[in-house]
Amino acid sequence: MRRLQVLVEIDRLGSFSAAAAALGMSQPAASQHVAALEHAIGLTLVERGSRPVALTEAGHALVRHARGVLVRMDAAEQELAELAGRRRARLRLGGFPTALATLVPGVLAEYGLRRPDVTLSVVGDHMQRLLPRLHGGELDLALIYDDPSAPATHPPGFATVALFDDPFTAVLPPGHRLADRATATLRDLADETWIGGTPTSTWFAIVRRACHAAGFAPRAPFSTDDYVAVQAFVAAGLGVAVVPSLAVGPTAHAVRAVPLARPRPTRRIAVALPPDAAEHSAAQAMIELLRRDGRARAAQ
Repeated sequence: MRRLQVLVEIDRLGSFSAAAAALGMSQPAASQHVAALEHAIGLTLVERGSRPVALTEAGHALVRHARGVLVRMDAAEQELAELAGRRRARLRLGGFPTALATLVPGVLAEYGLRRPDVTLSVVGDHMQRLLPRLHGGELDLALIYDDPSAPATHPPGFATVALFDDPFTAVLPPGHRLADRATATLRDLADETWIGGTPTSTWFAIVRRACHAAGFAPRAPFSTDDYVAVQAFVAAGLGVAVVPSLAVGPTAHAVRAVPLARPRPTRRIAVALPPDAAEHSAAQAMIELLRRDGRARAAQ
């Protein structure tokens, strides 16, 4: 296992010396680990003399598999240490910004009261990076979302537990012709200027698909994935927006939130986890609280 750790660190850091320092060993020891690994498998793994150090094709192939092996070994060591009473249980939760700003804080507070035996940590990140971090072993659970009308195909090796649906809401400037309506439709906004998301935006991809199904493409010359900025642009009269309901909260910007009538864009919020993680009581308790509070919020 130590040999695999050395190779993974060389790939990550680009040098024998940096890998050795990260693992608390000497550079000659790191070199010996790699040489022993190469001798064992009969292939060259590292291109010596390159700066930064580069792996061969065989080296890259082995590192891909080694990362998964090391993640599983770390999880096994953690679980066995918990069973033996040498370590506290841990739970590392990742989430996207709107979930962390709305749903998660209350859940964390209650979880801490229910499970004081668990060391809990939380990491915020954007959707596109949460699953790679889960796959890389940095997280135990990740809050994610997708479009129920076009469900995402997640990489193999994950299970997902659906929590609740988060419908999108129209955000309009004060005095807009639809600002006092009880509901609006996407077609009502077809001729408007829109505040949209960036080209890689997951949330705005959901909006685009819904608009396409309604028979038009939104004209969005202004793009940002910061929901506060979206509402600031709307408040300034630069356009309208359609954003997830969880993203519409108290801000310093005067806007009107108008619910959308069906059919409307919706994102389905779920928890992603390794297949066996749901068997652990620490993870299961968190999932139950997220589902309960999420459904209560969606019912409001």
